[in-house]
Amino acid sequence: MKKIIVAIDFLDCSVNALAHAVSIAERAEADIQMVWVNMPDPSKEIFKCDPDVLLTEVEKRFKELIEDYSPELSKGKMTYKIREGKVYREIVAEADDINADLIIVGTHGSSGFEEFWIGSNANKIVSASGAPIITIRGGIDIQRPLSKIVLPLDSTVETRQKLPFTTELAKIHNAEINILSVYTTKVSDVRYRVDSYTDQVIEYLEEEGVKYTRDAVEADNLTKSTIGYAERIDANLISIMTEQERTTTNLWLGPFAQQMVNHSPFPVLSIHPKELIRSLTR
Repeated sequence: MKKIIVAIDFLDCSVNALAHAVSIAERAEADIQMVWVNMPDPSKEIFKCDPDVLLTEVEKRFKELIEDYSPELSKGKMTYKIREGKVYREIVAEADDINADLIIVGTHGSSGFEEFWIGSNANKIVSASGAPIITIRGGIDIQRPLSKIVLPLDSTVETRQKLPFTTELAKIHNAEINILSVYTTKVSDVRYRVDSYTDQVIEYLEEEGVKYTRDAVEADNLTKSTIGYAERIDANLISIMTEQERTTTNLWLGPFAQQMVNHSPFPVLSIHPKELIRSLTR
């Protein structure tokens, strides 16, 4: 891991995400590039100032962040980039341009009809990017070391594809991966598939020398069950795929990944199925 993108709007949640990124970058000896997007509609800007001095103000704030956080990076460096357009498109485009290994985004989460109809830039970035993304809701304690990563496994073929990058993060932090077999049905063939995938994950982690635990849960809702387990073990991160099993309950509440990004009290690592190809070719 050499390049980390952090989406910045200068609100507390994005600065919180930056602090989390710094802790990862320091251990990975990676560079951080902060990105702010100048939206064409001035009425939607996060902070108000004269349009003629807006970019000057943005650069000033970036330099202040670099002054505050770069001393925590002993080998990596911090830079910034200003782009113009739709936030999620420009963040994803910048990640593609520099071939970023990870994107970190702060989010307020959402509730009510906003979650179903409007969504959020964080969810749009998760949906549009091919790079792994960590989303962090405002108020997450970034000072806690990354020591426990929850890895939920379901019956989909894609469920194991988050393993290589999650393992890389675990190695960087000397963290433990808590494997969680999630059963959403009593059908024996499906449960057997979950068990088989779990065995394969354990074999991989043993080969990589990564600490792990194994547990299981019966789940009507993947999101609630995974978050509940993470709370019980006091986890620091939940690693998911952006495409997961859907139960009848989940179909009413929205996609699993979107629920996790909006509601998890823990940072969430989201990986697209195709990310496996990128991980193996680097």
